[in-house]
Amino acid sequence: MVKLGLQYRFLITRHSVSGQAGLAVALGGVGTSLEGLVQLYAGLAQEGRKQSLTWRNEPTSNVDERFLSRSAAWQVSHILAGLAPPAGAANMRLAYKTGTSYGHRDAWAIGLDGRYVAGVWIGRPDGTPVPGAFGGELAAPILFELVGLIADYATPLPPPPPETLLPETADLPQPLRRFKGRRSVFEAPPDAPKMAFPPDGARLARTGTGLNVKVRDGRAPFTWLANGAPVLTNVHTRETQLPIMEEGFVQLSVIDKDGRAARATIQLD
Repeated sequence: MVKLGLQYRFLITRHSVSGQAGLAVALGGVGTSLEGLVQLYAGLAQEGRKQSLTWRNEPTSNVDERFLSRSAAWQVSHILAGLAPPAGAANMRLAYKTGTSYGHRDAWAIGLDGRYVAGVWIGRPDGTPVPGAFGGELAAPILFELVGLIADYATPLPPPPPETLLPETADLPQPLRRFKGRRSVFEAPPDAPKMAFPPDGARLARTGTGLNVKVRDGRAPFTWLANGAPVLTNVHTRETQLPIMEEGFVQLSVIDKDGRAARATIQLD
């Protein structure tokens, strides 16, 4: 484990031995040791500067050698901090990554907060497989337990450097809007149909002329449904009147030409 600052300490479990590069190098995979990964993540925590590891509490002679920009190092840490803790682990926010090598020979978990960097490796010294060993299931809980032994809570990560770009997807030029937020699948597009009237939760009195409804946005023609059953189809106007319905709760739905829908649940007296 590495303590960030002028003095460094690290606690390392058994580590695998790196050999020559194999076929995985074509896909970006290369052998490394636990010390190498901990050193790399310590560099992320130190704004992309190369870090040295020591076995004792002694001053280090780090050279101010940068392998990543400050903003890039923060972005990587920020992304990793968005991962949920493993099942049964302490509810602390660590920026961490897990990994499992081919054949289940190595199970890894490396993480950091605003003060410590820790790494866990699980495997056999001779490199033989450990069937069913996954970094996310075995190494990650140990990583969180390890950090929990030295701190009751995770130290927050530092704020982004001033030069970091943090635009929302909507602020990007159209050709760059390739990625959406993780909640975008639950959000309707800005031009999707919206129930203008009646609003959701409204309580209305029945009249002899029917129920007036109105839709905003979306593309005609529209289909109106009540409790899942079609009431009016091929409606080209945004305002219309639905036939009189029975008293009680009714779920109204309107579907536009593109299949996008809006809903509202109302009560008729």
